[in-house]
Amino acid sequence: MKKLILSGLLLAVAALTATAEETASGEIVKKGINFGPLPAIGYSSDLGWHYGALTDIFWYGDGSTYPDYVWKANVEASWYSKGNSVYHSFFDSKYLIPGIRFSASVSYFGNKTTNFYGFNGASSLYVPELDKIREGQGFYLMERNIFRVATCFQGKFGSSKWGWAAGLTYWNIKTGHSRNKGLIPNSDISLYDIYVNNGIIPEAQKAGGQHLELKAGVVFDTRDHENNPTRGTNLEVYFFGSPDIINRRAAAADRTDYVKLAVHFKQFFPLADRLVFGSHLAFQGLIWGNAPYYMLQSIQAINMKQINTEGLGSTCTLRGTIANRLQGNSYAWGNFELRWSFLKFRWINQNWTLATNPFFDIGMIVDPYRMGALETLAGDSSLVAVVGDKPYYASDFYTGKKEQIHMGAGIGLHVIMNQNFNINFEFGKCFDRNDGAGLGINVGLNYIF
Repeated sequence: MKKLILSGLLLAVAALTATAEETASGEIVKKGINFGPLPAIGYSSDLGWHYGALTDIFWYGDGSTYPDYVWKANVEASWYSKGNSVYHSFFDSKYLIPGIRFSASVSYFGNKTTNFYGFNGASSLYVPELDKIREGQGFYLMERNIFRVATCFQGKFGSSKWGWAAGLTYWNIKTGHSRNKGLIPNSDISLYDIYVNNGIIPEAQKAGGQHLELKAGVVFDTRDHENNPTRGTNLEVYFFGSPDIINRRAAAADRTDYVKLAVHFKQFFPLADRLVFGSHLAFQGLIWGNAPYYMLQSIQAINMKQINTEGLGSTCTLRGTIANRLQGNSYAWGNFELRWSFLKFRWINQNWTLATNPFFDIGMIVDPYRMGALETLAGDSSLVAVVGDKPYYASDFYTGKKEQIHMGAGIGLHVIMNQNFNINFEFGKCFDRNDGAGLGINVGLNYIF
């Protein structure tokens, strides 16, 4: 997680109706509309200055559903001085359609420079000194632009805690050699280029592709609150995949039909007043077909916690590990944390909680992606970089090591308004230098599970 976000925080909150009603716990019952705007000011040595704004908008209606909202919307528009951009809108409601929860998002992520660290974890060498723009070159950079439209519908099986979920997502992803203002055009070679030249990234996939992805599964949920739970269990089991009906690859070897299985198990135990232990065990894996390389990093979720959930690595899965460090066909991971709400108070007619969460994350790739193709890299003796007096050849970036368990730990601070709007500041460090050399720092929204 190389990017450091230095964010100024502004919480300008408005309510259409004030109220003196209270819940059993003494909280103000929220009614009407609430806003949680957050301007972001940041800097990345690869991407430049980050600027823009995001906000959560909540409609509580007459307050009868509180702490649930009647509907929620999220909007973000932000840019980087070297050309990258984020445009995102999201809507979610359990109440607008009787008996059905509906959510939808439209997003565009324009990444002229995004990090690419290779496939299969420990099999790919990470050199921290190359993880930056140096001498006009960006070895671990590539271009990846994503346009995504996602929908999800959920319902209950009678009055039980079990329910169903189904959705459809359209992806349009374009990939290629990075285009950053700090790079010298046509003068550098990146790990992405090495993978393309050696056939590790198939020729038919190197520029990206389009997919209609279908999703269906079951959900079990006994949590007392979805966004800030203190007790309960949440289980999600679903299949998702894509028929190759848009790209229409002619050769069987180039087709990108696939089906994956995802399992997420979350458990929350109250240990003391305001102290909760939370755990999240997850698996996502290919069970049929040939998922393209540019879809490996996508972590599917029924209810989105982050704008773009990717991994393994960084803010959504293994905190402290560099973003998308571990990419394979299948992977498993776990997140464990203590959530201590050490201060609760009222301010500007809102309910506020300050919480901290020491955490431990663990994960690994359990099914590698195109390992046979990756092994051919051992025969490529072309010189690609020199760091100090040490030369690096293409063959160096296949280590031959077996995959191992990857771990990280850290702590976060959360500012929570009305149990739903949650700004987090999390600091994580991985245990293995091959997964990242620095301290991972992130400022964002929500707990990661």
